[in-house]
Amino acid sequence: MELRVLQYFLAVAREQSISAAAQSLHLSQPTLSTQLKAMEQQLGKQLLIRGSKGSRKVTLTEEGRILQKRAEEILELVRKTENEILLSDETVAGDICIGLAETQIFRLFAQAAGQLRQKYPNIHYHLFSGNALYVMEQLDKGLIDFGLVYGTVDPSRYERVKMPIRDRWGVLMRRDSPLAEKASICPEDLWDQPLIISNQKSDDRSLENWLKKDLDRLNIVATYNLLFNASLLTSEGLGYTLCLDHLVNTTGDGNLCFRPLSPGLEAEAVLIWKKYPVFSKAAEKFLELLLHSVETI
Repeated sequence: MELRVLQYFLAVAREQSISAAAQSLHLSQPTLSTQLKAMEQQLGKQLLIRGSKGSRKVTLTEEGRILQKRAEEILELVRKTENEILLSDETVAGDICIGLAETQIFRLFAQAAGQLRQKYPNIHYHLFSGNALYVMEQLDKGLIDFGLVYGTVDPSRYERVKMPIRDRWGVLMRRDSPLAEKASICPEDLWDQPLIISNQKSDDRSLENWLKKDLDRLNIVATYNLLFNASLLTSEGLGYTLCLDHLVNTTGDGNLCFRPLSPGLEAEAVLIWKKYPVFSKAAEKFLELLLHSVETI
């Protein structure tokens, strides 16, 4: 399967029209149709559902959606590889890709990036948010260089360094809510309250264990992927958000406050990268500086 044809296929998926895709690719429609049919014959699967004569809209089959996802990953990896090879001389430049969850610990990464930029201004950073499973999948595919995750890490697959800063769990709430009068929050305080929790799945059940109840027995009114969006729900009085500290500004005149859990609950993050990596010079410099920062804390 040629990369060029994968690009053709993605253009059709994006435009939802063979004629529109052909125009964007500067190809004739018959040429593009022939290439797509040849791909379907090669794979032995129908990838596109072509509209009737009265409609030019094209939709993807289930197999087509799978190919779309994989084609995007393949072409991104090719682009990343080409860029690293072009910059493989003495020049320190290029892309550094990092996968992580929301955490104050990323400040260490930001500080390293800021220091590195003073000497190597042609390094560019790309952040991908997700849970540990997502980050490890991206690492395995070679789409990111480093990950910052919580939970168990397989030492046979990844190099890992524990972060020197621990995140503290607590509850984000409105200042005028009844629980805001408390200095800390215990499990019983939340059993009958509307809760907003992260939807990022993990094998770490520490929060559920702290609550002393299964999540399906609690009043979960919403889940979130990005805490900023959850903070807006909290601000409007939808419920209490279980989250890590220092991610939402609760100082000043805002209507939100944060209360830690009691007994206290902390989360430990781990910096990971693939075993036996082939890093670009930019990624090597970044890791060297980041590890130095970790060791000095």
